[in-house]
Amino acid sequence: MKGDVMAIQDRREWDDILDFWFPEGRSLGIDAQAHHAHWRWRMQGGADAAIVARFSDLTERAARGDLDHWAQDPHGRLALIVVLDQFSRSVWRDDPRAFAQDPHALALTTGGLANGHYDALRTPWFRVVCGLPLGHCEGPDHLQRLDRLIGLRQDIAAAAPPPLRDIYASLVSQARDVRKVIAAFGRHPHRNAILNRTSTGAEQRYIAEGQFPHNKAFQ
Repeated sequence: MKGDVMAIQDRREWDDILDFWFPEGRSLGIDAQAHHAHWRWRMQGGADAAIVARFSDLTERAARGDLDHWAQDPHGRLALIVVLDQFSRSVWRDDPRAFAQDPHALALTTGGLANGHYDALRTPWFRVVCGLPLGHCEGPDHLQRLDRLIGLRQDIAAAAPPPLRDIYASLVSQARDVRKVIAAFGRHPHRNAILNRTSTGAEQRYIAEGQFPHNKAFQ
């Protein structure tokens, strides 16, 4: 009985996350203009205050590993990726902890790609967010992961409902732009100041230009 109660509570928590982060729900009939607005809200900091107010404690729990059992379910895994890869950016903005969960989120993504959980996600927006850690997490295999991300996004764009295909095609282009940055620098230079890393001359010029791929999406 106790286990059943805990399972119900877990599902409520991850459904609360998914309902918040994906206001378009799970219907493929979403209007393209409204969907574009949802993406802009998600990816450009519009949800920061609400995330901090509603999900700070839960983000702390996820960072400690207390919610790892959610990954037994495809949607629980997705909710955990949202928390570790996205909510952490808001809760710990301008602090190194914002990026400290990236390896954990990446492990969840690669695990979901391997065990069929990614394929079980039925909307293109779920799949795009599930794949985000492939591009976000720095590491020696970053370029290979970005190649995989580009391939996944190409498949998503091809399968998306026709009114939404331009949106998802733009995300293919954005992943390619991220790949160019990693090919040039081996890391995300815009994080250097937060992570107390010394920027090279080339990185300083790139940072001064301010043309970061993650900021250009959905403008």
